[in-house]
Amino acid sequence: MNLDDLERFRELDPERMLTHIDGLPDQLETAWALGKAQELPKWEAIRSVVVCGMGGSAIGADLIAAYLAPAAGASIQVWRNYDLPAYAQGPETLVVASSHSGNTEETLSGFEAALRRGVNLLAISTGGELFRRAQEAGVPAWRFEHRGQPRAAVGFSFGLLLAAMARLGLCPDQGAEIAAAAAEMRTQAENLRAEVPVVHNPAKRMAGQWMGRWPTVMGAEFLAPVARRWRTQIGEIAKAVAQYEELPEADHNLIAGVLHPEALFGQTMVVFLDGAALHPRNRLRVEVTREILMVEGFNTDVVAARGQSRLAQQWTALHFGDYSAFYLAMAYGIDPTPVQALESLKDRLRRG
Repeated sequence: MNLDDLERFRELDPERMLTHIDGLPDQLETAWALGKAQELPKWEAIRSVVVCGMGGSAIGADLIAAYLAPAAGASIQVWRNYDLPAYAQGPETLVVASSHSGNTEETLSGFEAALRRGVNLLAISTGGELFRRAQEAGVPAWRFEHRGQPRAAVGFSFGLLLAAMARLGLCPDQGAEIAAAAAEMRTQAENLRAEVPVVHNPAKRMAGQWMGRWPTVMGAEFLAPVARRWRTQIGEIAKAVAQYEELPEADHNLIAGVLHPEALFGQTMVVFLDGAALHPRNRLRVEVTREILMVEGFNTDVVAARGQSRLAQQWTALHFGDYSAFYLAMAYGIDPTPVQALESLKDRLRRG
């Protein structure tokens, strides 16, 4: 498909996923401001934070855990399951139940477990059963307005939680970092928007490299959850298979498995996420690991995240991936919004 055919884009994207991607910098800033204004108890002595969420409601917590790792005043775990981990007990634990719809069954299970364990508890959703139960139990319930798929609300799942962390003294105030990241995202998007032709649009060219290939995305530290985000966006938006890997761990196992099956190597596209704020040794690993894969016949590329700060680099890299996944959907002639396979799975689960 011609990735400069904007009329075809409008036909394939009736629910305007592209509008959500274009508006992500605004969403991030809105979420931060909303989180700073919501009701929040003055909980003290919190040593661990457990975020219950799935899919688009969990990725924001992944991003925060990696971003705040060098500075957070509490451990942060993302819990993608039913119930809660055994250590989540008592007033030194904060459980955040995050569900875009408010009806995610795994998150509701974690919410109910938290009520029984005497932890500090915060609910974040657009409404639904989670919001209702939180109000009924007298639990702080942060509600945000968003019409669209959960994966298009990553600014909310990140910005609201980051605001809560800052207000509880678990990290420094992030207002300046949020503003700088959003500004850098807007500057980058000047070259990524749909009206920018392929020859000048690196996200469209990335999508072209993925056509007919198996994309693999690799990232380290605060870019590792971005690599995960790229994989999930390729899956949900373009309905295409992909995988992600995390450095330096991948250097202790993945590169041993690049001898067979050789016939498939040319059908793989490995993208490395790089950023100036990464540990120097991890930046070296990006370079050396890419060389190893290239020698074995893999197609590779590197995306250098923009911005001066860790947060700006994390979010410009994420935004680049969202655009690339959208253009891959256009290249395959796919509506980027519906996820019929997931809806069918949920229906089967409801029927037992």
